[in-house]
Amino acid sequence: MTPGKTFCVLLILMFCANALAQSQTPSSGSESSRPVSTELDARVRAEIAQFKGKVSLFAKNLDTGASYGFGADERVRTASTIKVAIMVEAFARVAEGRARWSDELVLTDAKKVSGSGVMREMSDGLRITLRDAVNLMIVVSDNTATNLALDLLTTDAVNERMERLGLKQTRVLRKVGGGGVSRAGEDPANKPFGLGITTPREMVALLEKLHRGEVVSPAASKEMIELLKRQQDRTGIGRTLRGIPIANKPGALDRLRSDVGIIYSRQGPIAMAITCDDIAEIEWTVENPGYLLMSRLSLILIDGLGSR
Repeated sequence: MTPGKTFCVLLILMFCANALAQSQTPSSGSESSRPVSTELDARVRAEIAQFKGKVSLFAKNLDTGASYGFGADERVRTASTIKVAIMVEAFARVAEGRARWSDELVLTDAKKVSGSGVMREMSDGLRITLRDAVNLMIVVSDNTATNLALDLLTTDAVNERMERLGLKQTRVLRKVGGGGVSRAGEDPANKPFGLGITTPREMVALLEKLHRGEVVSPAASKEMIELLKRQQDRTGIGRTLRGIPIANKPGALDRLRSDVGIIYSRQGPIAMAITCDDIAEIEWTVENPGYLLMSRLSLILIDGLGSR
């Protein structure tokens, strides 16, 4: 082979090798979901492997549709994240004219329950509106306000609303601390779940409907998103982010930490639902391993699912 022909062959081989390398490199579009998901899966699994407990999650970029799940369809305990569903029923009931935001709810000593919130510190006989109760339920996760709202709305009505929204697994089972047991709560199979039950995928589906203005009405959906942005617990997802809007609702039990929300990142709005259960140690501080894991996972999910 002459030197000239050899040079041409080398050029062709170099061109082919370069083209092959480019075809194996993830692009910036949604077409790259397969290779990006492989890397994302490895990063998520590496984090979860170090955690002493059980983790279930689902996340989705609401702009591109790229998603990732790890036990996404496993039924999980909700703790206070079920309050998002209760909020939806309240907004729907008002929109339908079957309740008013000005409807009065009466606090009594017998209705006070322990846990998160401030209403258990208030005086017997205090009157608040349905609007006040819903705001307290979301902003400071007030358990007493939640029960007052459920006295008016009922647990079964919340569940019927979730069914109409296409959410087959998301159910409130009873009021906080007991009472007001729903039909779903009477099922012996649901007893271990306590206050509520859902799956990570369904929680993200509900968040996506809110984001797209598909729950009650566009105006009501936007109002609910804004209310979730004002909730005051930022110890889980997006914990280390600054200046980034987050619309979320966390939940906590002795050995469980969960968080559902939308992080409005620069890479796009990323909806996620993460549950950390069977945590080895009971720790009621912001350094709970579940909080720390959810924080790290949220950053990985933003990076892995964000549009580049």
